[in-house]
Amino acid sequence: MALLYATLLTLWFLLCIGVQSQYKNKDKCIYQGDEDTYTFYQGGDVVLGGLFPLHFSPISLVSSFRIKPNSTKYKFFTPRALRWMQTMIFAVREINQRQDLLPNLSLGYHIRDSGDDIPVSVKRSLLLVNGQPERGSGQSCEDTQKQPSPVIVGEASSGISMAVLRSLSSFKIPLVSYFASCSCLSNKREFPAFMRTMPSDLFQIKALVKLVHYFQWTWVGVIGVDTDYARFAIQLFLKESEKFNICPAYVHLYPVALTQDAAEELVKILKYSSATVIISFTVDSYLHGILKECRRQNVTHLQWIASEAWATSKALWEDFGDLLKGTLGFAIRRADIPHLGSYLRRVNVSVAQTSHFLSEFWEETFSCRMNGSLNTHVHGEGVQNWPPCNGSESLDDVYTPYSDVSQLRVSYNVYKAVYLIAHALNDMSTCVPGKGPFQNGTCGSLNQILPWQLLYYMKRTHFTTLGEDVRFDDNGDPIASYDLMNWQKGSDGSLQLVRVGFYDASLEDDKDLLIDEPVIMWHRGEKAPESLCSQSCLPGSRKARQKGKPVCCFDCIPCAEGEISNQTDSNDCLTCSKETWPNQAQDQCISKTLEFLSFQEPLGIILWAFSAFGACAALAVLGVFIMYRKTPVIRGNNMELSFLLLLFLCTCFLIGLTFIGKPTDWLCRTRYPAFGISFTLCISCILAKTVVVLMAFRATLPGSNVMKWFGPAKQRSSVILCTFVQGLICIIWLTTKPPVAAYNTKFMSATITVECAVGSEIGFWCVLGYIGLLASLCFLLAFLARKLPDNFNEAKFITFSMLIFFAVWITFIPVYVSSRGKYMVAVHVFAILASAFGLLLCIFAPKCYIVLLKPERNDKKHMMKK
Repeated sequence: MALLYATLLTLWFLLCIGVQSQYKNKDKCIYQGDEDTYTFYQGGDVVLGGLFPLHFSPISLVSSFRIKPNSTKYKFFTPRALRWMQTMIFAVREINQRQDLLPNLSLGYHIRDSGDDIPVSVKRSLLLVNGQPERGSGQSCEDTQKQPSPVIVGEASSGISMAVLRSLSSFKIPLVSYFASCSCLSNKREFPAFMRTMPSDLFQIKALVKLVHYFQWTWVGVIGVDTDYARFAIQLFLKESEKFNICPAYVHLYPVALTQDAAEELVKILKYSSATVIISFTVDSYLHGILKECRRQNVTHLQWIASEAWATSKALWEDFGDLLKGTLGFAIRRADIPHLGSYLRRVNVSVAQTSHFLSEFWEETFSCRMNGSLNTHVHGEGVQNWPPCNGSESLDDVYTPYSDVSQLRVSYNVYKAVYLIAHALNDMSTCVPGKGPFQNGTCGSLNQILPWQLLYYMKRTHFTTLGEDVRFDDNGDPIASYDLMNWQKGSDGSLQLVRVGFYDASLEDDKDLLIDEPVIMWHRGEKAPESLCSQSCLPGSRKARQKGKPVCCFDCIPCAEGEISNQTDSNDCLTCSKETWPNQAQDQCISKTLEFLSFQEPLGIILWAFSAFGACAALAVLGVFIMYRKTPVIRGNNMELSFLLLLFLCTCFLIGLTFIGKPTDWLCRTRYPAFGISFTLCISCILAKTVVVLMAFRATLPGSNVMKWFGPAKQRSSVILCTFVQGLICIIWLTTKPPVAAYNTKFMSATITVECAVGSEIGFWCVLGYIGLLASLCFLLAFLARKLPDNFNEAKFITFSMLIFFAVWITFIPVYVSSRGKYMVAVHVFAILASAFGLLLCIFAPKCYIVLLKPERNDKKHMMKK
């Protein structure tokens, strides 16, 4: 118990001493943690903070928690990022030398390496905004060695910028990024203190989609490193590409710490995909492993499209120039910063020894070791094996991205970021008390810069630098402008970044992208490669989507009859109007040709010839009958009705001609009544002849005087009466709904049928029906009289003629109804000619045979012989 009491008393005493010591030093700032002296620092009235990824790919160490962990080591050192750091220093010094900008205020800088790592970046951003006393100095918090920064220029990565902002935004400390392009950072609700001189990915994606659409690539591969930048960019690309029917063949995110298995998996996707164009959202350092695996698997056919993060990076060309030749990508705006090149090349051995960053750069560039080197870059053979630097090394003798000022793009963004802050401070310094933007008209404090006041001025600042009018929208984003760069191989094998177009978001939608296509050097061949899931459907066909596949995968289906497509890759075919019809290629509608039975075509000529021949034959028979009118055969078979019948048959043959030629209203109104009346006259004459035959045999009976009712006058009257009924039907038809010429377009045909519409169907069929009625009556009577005892009984010939008449017209009806266009008219004419020839041959051919060939039988004795 005594031992326990003594122990508790000792602990209480030590605690009291600690509290007393802390109370005595309550006004002192004591740095907790490792001292971080790797910086570029210069004091001033306002010290601007800077975060740049000088190193990247930290080597993970497994801590035992028994000893203090060693400082972080990195795989790669970036001379390009060192140029960005030096550009910030150059801009600060340039502003301090100006008399028209901040004449009474000096700027300083405090620049740190972010290590391209979130924990390191957050830690060092807090060091920037809090300042850092020297270890053990015990200085007051107001008198630290390095002043706190009210604003930070950084970071390059979108993901790291988001992490830093989540730490600093609560204090409204502005972060001005020079390379973070993720559109997610434009969310002012989540990141209210963020601004950038780098355009948002939203504009880059629109430019990329329009580039892909311009070259008609509808089937593209999309890959990216698994970071916020790539994820948001790919999401935007997929959404925007839907507007132009662009489909991703695959979308693949690979890890930042790329393993061999992950690289092999991705390259297999690239190798076996039908897409030949690939869009990569990454930075050059993360693409190295992918390209190395592409070479190992011999995947050399791809046309690469670079995001702005690596569109102008030359770091990959030396090892993978054969794979990346012809690469296209949008790069941010380029500028020539006067005197920057000479400033960068001022570094020599003595200057390099003044800074850890410059010392490491010097060693990396010349592969030599300086005295007291603290190089944290890991090499395969080790830094210790490098020979000492002899002092004769010069940047003029080597190429390094650090001193390359031919493509100042990100460096220019850094330059603009510094000038943005300077102009905002200048606006604060010129504020008139009482007219300021803050409460009660107060101005921003210059003695102790408040970050939220500086942020207010920064958001409203616009200025001109190096000829560019720099403005920002409500989200703190600059107006987007990109150069379209093409990777071409120079005569000496070096990379030539050739500007082959541009994209300017401030221009109209159809003019914002301009491409000088002849200047482009492609990866393979002289023409742009094809990257399609399906070949384009030519005009005259339409697309039919393949089931279960994206919209870019389709089959080409020819347009149906009567339809066209006049564009490539049409989704639907268009129906031609009633007056037009597709051409043979089915890519345009042309005027239909008029179709009718004409005198010039073979069918019309044949029918015309038969009509003329039939009329001439009827007239020839009539001439024979007139010449031999006094012979018993002619006189014994009702000569007057025979003459009339021959004239009417001649008319029937000629009526067929009215059906040939282009129909008109008057021709249509003449055609059908003439047809009906002429055949009615013929059948009426035949009917009268049949009745006379029957009555003639009745008259031979004793006491019969029936023939007095069927004399020549009565016969003519019966013909007129029967024809009168048909004429009455035609008159009613013509006065109610007469036939008219019509242009028939309801049938899918390349022609417009000019035809005679019957008008009243009832009228048309009444005319045919009446002729059929007379023919039926005639056939019945002739059939009854066919066996009457006579050496030359005309009734049996009339019976045969009526059978032919019925056969023709019964066959005519279904054929007529099923026919279309001029063939319907031809069927009608054929029926007229066939029935007329049947009557002529059956009734008059036997008589002509007797008269002309058997004159010995043409006498009264032979006629009276039974």
